[in-house]
Amino acid sequence: MYPSALLTFAFFPHHSDGGPARLLNPSPTISKDQGGHHLPRCPLPRRQPPFGPCVPPFRRQTMSFNNSGIVAIAIFIIVIILGAGHAVTGARVGAMMIRQPSSSLAHMFREAPAFWNGPECAADDGRVDIAMTLDANYLRGTMAAVLSILQHTACPESMVFHFLTTDADDRGLAAALRASFPSLDLRVYRFDPSRVRDRISRSVRQELDQPLNYARVYLADTLPADVRRVTYLDSDVVVVDDIRALASVDLAGHVLAAPEYCHANFSSYFTDAFWSHLELNGTFRGRRRPCCYFNTGVMVMDVVKWRAGGYTRRVEEWMAVQKRRRIYHLGSLPPFLLVFAGHIRAVDHRWNQHGLGGDNVEGRCRGLHPGPISLLHWSGKGKPWLRLDARRPCSVDYLWAPYDLYRYSSPVIEEW
Repeated sequence: MYPSALLTFAFFPHHSDGGPARLLNPSPTISKDQGGHHLPRCPLPRRQPPFGPCVPPFRRQTMSFNNSGIVAIAIFIIVIILGAGHAVTGARVGAMMIRQPSSSLAHMFREAPAFWNGPECAADDGRVDIAMTLDANYLRGTMAAVLSILQHTACPESMVFHFLTTDADDRGLAAALRASFPSLDLRVYRFDPSRVRDRISRSVRQELDQPLNYARVYLADTLPADVRRVTYLDSDVVVVDDIRALASVDLAGHVLAAPEYCHANFSSYFTDAFWSHLELNGTFRGRRRPCCYFNTGVMVMDVVKWRAGGYTRRVEEWMAVQKRRRIYHLGSLPPFLLVFAGHIRAVDHRWNQHGLGGDNVEGRCRGLHPGPISLLHWSGKGKPWLRLDARRPCSVDYLWAPYDLYRYSSPVIEEW
């Protein structure tokens, strides 16, 4: 057994009835052959469709095709190619029904258990504001992150989620979230990608160059005035502790709080052109504390101080330098380091067990760092839902799987 299998037991979420979270069982209309293939059951053995769905066509030794059978097979193959892995709707073909993919995102995810506040939750000042980005490609990760937060906090009804999206179908994304979390207090904000697109420089990974990856720079400009403090989280995290402990950290006058990693090679985040330019690298001289790496996927922000200090403009200025001189490689992280390294409130490392997605090039498996864990973060190229679907998971991916709300499905053929 992998060591992480023991952790999976500890972190395994439970329903409101006290039982463990369960993946959907296969449809009762489905059975499996000896090879493990899903096959529709035949309720009446003497009334089988033209090519007998209880035996896959490629397994039959002899078979007679008529025109309707050939057409049905052709349409079935097209359905599999175009729509595997989505919720299904129906289309009639002759004496049979082909259930094919639906475009509704809401049907792709299961509804989460209901969560209520415990007696210790304050009725007036207990609100916790959490900001995340919302994107169709990462929706599955977002769902898991939200479920993990609600699962492990004593005050789930006090959570307010703010989602920034560039997706034209933002209503569809929000509808999917509301379908899985009917009681969730969520607000969706449209982030205009043109605001940052001309400021982005090419990095080592295409995903890091997307405008939404820079939305965290504009949080304070996007959130309403009543949000004075916000906890920002990436979509590839799972929280296994009460998020209130992180959200309420004492900022001690700082704008940001995050775990720091002073053992990391800080200089590697910038190019030789940066370190050879005395005026540019001079920005790190005279700071209150040594400059250490921190990951921007988990941050607590004083929104009021950010606005007052004009920090959006300061980050943008370094992005402009990058366009001219190529002083760093990694997307939106380095400009944050240039502005805030040595000036943040350091919090316990347990709040960002990062790097579980491997490096930014190959995404190779990595193990857990020693010590207690409150938040797991699959930063890097590898994402747990993709590796699990590809049947090439890393051991740490099994810690993410219990929070997955994705409704596994595939097109099937049934009698009409």
